[in-house]
Amino acid sequence: MSDESDDVMGVLKTRIEERFQMSLPSLGRAVTAAPHASAEAVAAVRWYGLLTTAQEALQRAEDALVTVLMTEPDGELDDPAMEVAHRVNAAVDLRDGRAMVLRFLLDPDAPGKHGPGSWRGSAPAPRRGPAPTTTVPARPAVPLSEVRGVSR
Repeated sequence: MSDESDDVMGVLKTRIEERFQMSLPSLGRAVTAAPHASAEAVAAVRWYGLLTTAQEALQRAEDALVTVLMTEPDGELDDPAMEVAHRVNAAVDLRDGRAMVLRFLLDPDAPGKHGPGSWRGSAPAPRRGPAPTTTVPARPAVPLSEVRGVSR
């Protein structure tokens, strides 16, 4: 599995480096030195760090599962072994979710990044017209009883 995860990490690292035209360590130092210079760079470095942490947790969970599987004589998994297997599944979900967020952040044409309803991490869309009124309209000057066709 490490080959596949190395590929995912490597691909995302390459995309970050291409997007910001500098190596990931250099980008990390630049973000630390000037955290308000580029919100996109800060987000990319942050999420890559979160992805790296999730990948390390996944590797530890997989190692624990391999250890458990090596001690199971008949191939049947008992409850503690199933718990370790569930931890691996949860770690995979966490890693994949963080990878998806990072892919989204790096894709300038991702759905929801342009126009109304943008994702909360992106720039707000420009207004297209006046905001709707939220106040109650004033009462009519003429009582309803005097309006033609209205009866009490």
